[in-house]
Amino acid sequence: MRGLISATLLAGALMGGALAPAAAQDYPARTVRVIIPLGPGGGGDIFLRALSDELQKRLGQSFIVENRPGGALNIGTRACAEAAPDGYTLCMLTSEPIVYNQFLFKSIPFDPEKDFAPITNLFFNTLAFAVNNDLKVKTIPELVALAKTRKLSYSTFSFPLAHFMEKLKRENGVDIVRVPYRSGNEVMTALLSGATPITLLGLANMIPQLQAGNVTALAVNAVARSPLFPAVPTIAEATGEVLPQSWFGLFAPAGIPKPIITRLAAEIAAITGDPAFHRKNYIDRAVERAVDTPEAFARFIREDRATAARIVKESGVQPE
Repeated sequence: MRGLISATLLAGALMGGALAPAAAQDYPARTVRVIIPLGPGGGGDIFLRALSDELQKRLGQSFIVENRPGGALNIGTRACAEAAPDGYTLCMLTSEPIVYNQFLFKSIPFDPEKDFAPITNLFFNTLAFAVNNDLKVKTIPELVALAKTRKLSYSTFSFPLAHFMEKLKRENGVDIVRVPYRSGNEVMTALLSGATPITLLGLANMIPQLQAGNVTALAVNAVARSPLFPAVPTIAEATGEVLPQSWFGLFAPAGIPKPIITRLAAEIAAITGDPAFHRKNYIDRAVERAVDTPEAFARFIREDRATAARIVKESGVQPE
């Protein structure tokens, strides 16, 4: 009897192992939702919709983008963490909820180290330090000089850039108030209207406005100058400050079958490696392709989290 039970358990285990690749091969069998914790219209949202369209073409099922903004990106991130780990909920998250927020809040409604399965990094986001033209400044020192004569405000989703701004304020004795927004689209509306005349936002959000001369870029946060705007210096060139890059990556709730992760990573590598997709969604949108394996992405996140812990500690910011 004992031998029969052991044989039955062994057969079940072998069958389960055989089913996992089959499940990945048949995946997806229905619509997949992809959560982004930002509002519609921003650079990340536009990229995700382009990627979702290509996944739908290749895999034969709809990939529906669901915007869940608010709560310092914690609301949408929580929705992803709490979803079933079956491959039918994915999420595109930034460095903020995955590596920064655990150090910025006393508590967050998910565990960034245990609740997510990394699939692949998607891109490093070139961020532009830009101002409304009415400020009539062309450089960061000119902006600082102006801030000494009037009260100004700025917006950013990036903690390293918020830290940079707060340090700039302290060192120069100026008061530039940070204003929160829910999407890059909202930030650009406020920038153009002058309601919040300074931003440190993804360059992809403002390419047409910069090309038309409607706003002014003072610097970009990137390893090198953007080929679209070669006259604009990097923040490192302008100030000597070297800041971490912002990134967007694709995740799933922890526990998703590994064969599904492997398939999704392979499909995304093929899509983003296509010259036409690369030109339109990376080069023309001023972001840097960062697609890698799930294992490499997981290692990168661990390293970036250590950097985040150091930066937050150096900033002196107390968790809210």
